Amino acid sequence: MPRRARIAGTGMSVGNRVVTNADMTQWMDTTEEWIEQRTGILERRWVDDTQKPSTLARDATLGALEQADLDVSDIDCILLATLSGEADFPGTAFFLHEAIDAGDIPCIDLRAQCSGFLYALQMADALIVAETYDRVLVVGAEVHSTGLDVSTSGRDVTVIFGDGSGAVILEATEAAGGAAPGLLSVRIHAEGKHAKRLWTEAPGSAHSPRLDQAMMEAGLHYPVMDGRFVFKHAVTRMPEVLLETLNSASVKMEDVDLFLFHQANLRINEFVAQKLEIPGDKIRNNIQRLGNCSAAALPILLAESSRDGSLSPGQVVSLTAFGSGFTWGSAVIRWG
Repeated sequence: MPRRARIAGTGMSVGNRVVTNADMTQWMDTTEEWIEQRTGILERRWVDDTQKPSTLARDATLGALEQADLDVSDIDCILLATLSGEADFPGTAFFLHEAIDAGDIPCIDLRAQCSGFLYALQMADALIVAETYDRVLVVGAEVHSTGLDVSTSGRDVTVIFGDGSGAVILEATEAAGGAAPGLLSVRIHAEGKHAKRLWTEAPGSAHSPRLDQAMMEAGLHYPVMDGRFVFKHAVTRMPEVLLETLNSASVKMEDVDLFLFHQANLRINEFVAQKLEIPGDKIRNNIQRLGNCSAAALPILLAESSRDGSLSPGQVVSLTAFGSGFTWGSAVIRWG
């Protein structure tokens, strides 16, 4: 019998600090109204001194295991998507591995930025369908706040980002009939020629030394973004890949019960929804209170939706993201 990967459990964790737009006005030349109008964000969550990427990932993982009624020993592999590594090396997945006492199972980081969760989801699905593994833990984990320019010069980027982690456990199930639960299709893409439109240049091995005082004075260790360029490409690529993925899964737009978009900017999501004529009651956003958690945004949305009744067995959910690289992708899942 052919196999399919289904989501057995979800979990999430966010930073303990609530950082409001009013807080931002104390650090930079901005207003609460300007931030909300431009991004839709009212507040974001940043880590405190007790938290780091692996602790957020650990807490999200434990939540997913609890919901799935599984133990760490039931996991065969860990894929962790992040752009904010806990260390230069090894990857954050190894620190999560230690935090949950994962024995000797393999783990790896994936760096596809805001689309990282979808990249990891496709790879986990392939591993399960190929019968390499029966259960794969897929995690998105980000701590942006420790690497932001909290001043007027960094305003355009800093107001956007939050810290958090989301986790899902994919497990093998029989792909029996069209109504069987599981991952129906994932499509991912990239366009590297635009990598410098949204990036953090240093520290990096292209420099020798990788970081020095001159680089820091120039702000090369802070993220920079060509906001208009990113917006234009996001609102083009996201509808394209969403429709491509639904078509590959033989699912019609009207058959989707819930649309989840990457939480980069509420205005992007509103534009995409309007372009595709998606009813507002079929869309869930949390950027207003969590900010942009990059690779963690989509699994956090899944965790919230699976816990508050927004998703029921048999329903169809669409996930779509766009991020630095450029990367973009979409997935369609039958819940259950």
